[in-house]
Amino acid sequence: MQKNILITGAGKRIGASCAKLLHSQGANIVLHYRDSKIQTHALCDKLNQQRPNSAHALQADLLSLTALQGLAKQATIIWDGIDALVNNASAFYPQTVDKVSEKNWDELMGCNLKAPFFLSQALEPSLNARQGCIINIIDIHAERGLKDYPVYSLAKAGLAAMTRILAKELAPKIRVNGISPGAIMWPEDELSTDSKKEIINRIALKHAGEPEDIAKAVAFLINDANYITGQIISVDGGRTLFC
Repeated sequence: MQKNILITGAGKRIGASCAKLLHSQGANIVLHYRDSKIQTHALCDKLNQQRPNSAHALQADLLSLTALQGLAKQATIIWDGIDALVNNASAFYPQTVDKVSEKNWDELMGCNLKAPFFLSQALEPSLNARQGCIINIIDIHAERGLKDYPVYSLAKAGLAAMTRILAKELAPKIRVNGISPGAIMWPEDELSTDSKKEIINRIALKHAGEPEDIAKAVAFLINDANYITGQIISVDGGRTLFC
């Protein structure tokens, strides 16, 4: 059966890779974005050139509950239901404990934890009716925390906990799983060469991953993991062996 999939933050990086791979496997894709209008609409056009009416781009600020609920409603209407939700959108920036403001807290918790929860809630009727699934993109630092990123790490730890809790709450009709990327793409604010070398040296496979590595794991959990729920897969080249 052809699946209808909503991916948040789908215009670039990991989200775009997930969209392209899942679309190539026959899925219809709802591409959510907040600010990346040009990239997202360009990707949407490309997918529709390959298969007409197979992709739609929808804008929403996930920090707004009203906008989030509107996104879920619009996404459900397009093809009369959603089979899979990929909670990929994320806010990521450093902020030491003494510098954290309420605005930082609300933004990082809102995008990384609150939005995935309320999107899951809003799409539960459709996912339940279609025996669908939810995939949360977490982070290997959810377990041990990333220095100078306390609120981000807390939010991702919450997302990991949410994955396991929702797997219980939404069973038996909806599967809920997570993927924790390691060094897949360097931050948009580039790290120094020495910092990159230090990270690579702590990866068992001695190289960074690619967005396609995450996309393949997402595709597996959606298409081939009918007896897997409540699990979090680390896609990190073995980095957590040395953390």
